[in-house]
Amino acid sequence: MRFGFIGSYGTPQQQVRLARACEEHGWDGFFTWDGVSLDEGGFDAHPTWDPFALLAAAATVTERITLGAMVFAVPRHRPWEFAQRALTVDHLSGGRLVLPVGVGVPTDRAFTSVPGQPTALRDRATLLDDVLAWLERSWTGETFTRDGELLSTGPFRFPQAPVHGRIPVWPVAVWDAVRPPRRSLDRALRWDGIVPQVRGESPEDAEAGPADVRRLVDWIAAQRGPDAGPFDVVFQGRLDADPAVATRQARDAADAGATWWLESWWDPTTVTPEWLLERVRQGPPAVG
Repeated sequence: MRFGFIGSYGTPQQQVRLARACEEHGWDGFFTWDGVSLDEGGFDAHPTWDPFALLAAAATVTERITLGAMVFAVPRHRPWEFAQRALTVDHLSGGRLVLPVGVGVPTDRAFTSVPGQPTALRDRATLLDDVLAWLERSWTGETFTRDGELLSTGPFRFPQAPVHGRIPVWPVAVWDAVRPPRRSLDRALRWDGIVPQVRGESPEDAEAGPADVRRLVDWIAAQRGPDAGPFDVVFQGRLDADPAVATRQARDAADAGATWWLESWWDPTTVTPEWLLERVRQGPPAVG
């Protein structure tokens, strides 16, 4: 299992320093996040930054670690601009970009304050599928048109493919062992990994625990079959300050089948950029 760290707060300079510290202190990935103007108590006091700009800067000060954002709110991006920015960071980093993607949060004014933007969950999900299909076509190097349910375009061509031919996509999907929501799960199965969530009232409540991940991994294996290729399962959590406890937490997630642990600290009343940097400098736990 690999370990990534989410830079939840800080100036652009602090975020880039955090990314460099992640590489220096043994982490496997640095992730920013994608929001514009959040109408949500606490979070609206913090500035937001363009994720691709931050990741481009992080790419220039790192050589090894994976780069991404938790998560890209794909439905509010123009697909041709999203494709171009992703391709730029992919090449600048030597192919280290991944794309965790979702429908976006309804508290972002970039949805609610802009006429014509999709706000209903069903519409955002449909547009997410349309944009991902458009993105994949852009990687072929061929001229293409797209006639989707909510997105249609005339001819486009991106003559340069991603470094590795494609950029890994990790859709967010809700996991419910009793009644699996097939639309979001099937979307993830079409791509390269999954960011699982369970039903909850807060971001922390929605994080899947080891037991949830174990059941999900078993379900994925049954759906994909024995000959399927690699597939990432992303676990979001917070490692304990006690190294022994942190090691047990990470081992539980790895044993459940997670391939990534993403260190996720979001409380806007307690988390500071300086505190995040100190956490990064402690490094990830060693899991044998």
